[in-house]
Amino acid sequence: MLIRISQLFALLLAHKRRLLWLLLLGVVLPWGIFLKASSEIEEGEGFYGDLQLLRWAHAHTTPALDSFFLFCSAIGGPVPMTVAAVLFTGVLVWRRQPRYAWFFGLAVGGAAALNLLAKAILGRPRPAFWVSLAPETSFSFPSGHAMGSAAVVLALGLLLARGRWRVWLPGALFVLAVGFSRVYLGVHYPSDVLSG
Repeated sequence: MLIRISQLFALLLAHKRRLLWLLLLGVVLPWGIFLKASSEIEEGEGFYGDLQLLRWAHAHTTPALDSFFLFCSAIGGPVPMTVAAVLFTGVLVWRRQPRYAWFFGLAVGGAAALNLLAKAILGRPRPAFWVSLAPETSFSFPSGHAMGSAAVVLALGLLLARGRWRVWLPGALFVLAVGFSRVYLGVHYPSDVLSG
């Protein structure tokens, strides 16, 4: 046990710069944004520019963009992301990689639990400035689509990509498209998506 701990400590020191960046970008920054937005929402506010960005997106709607963002919203929704998470966790179990399966399941499941808890506690109403093409009835903050797709892509990326930007880039573009689709469709404020 002592040897393993010392080996782990040596590994951490050898990769400390990379680990510090991962910690900052993967944990500290997202939690900071989430906590800041949560406090603003609790005070009955949002981020500066929320309404302006929402109205800008609505002013630039077209039938082609409607179809594209409806598709992005659908594939980044709770059912497809849950199916993907269950299937990938099952593959990890089948391949006898229980630690990876636990990591993936807890990362995605934890994001879902945090999302439901934040919605229940803060109860932010959805934007209601026009009739949406994809109406929703649950609370707005944080965006479940944004949080779920980001959790799946990030957990998959950490397990599979390991620094390969050709793998990370499509995942990042997918998450951005899903997130922006929620603003474009008028069912979330930008701060909901950013916090998700």
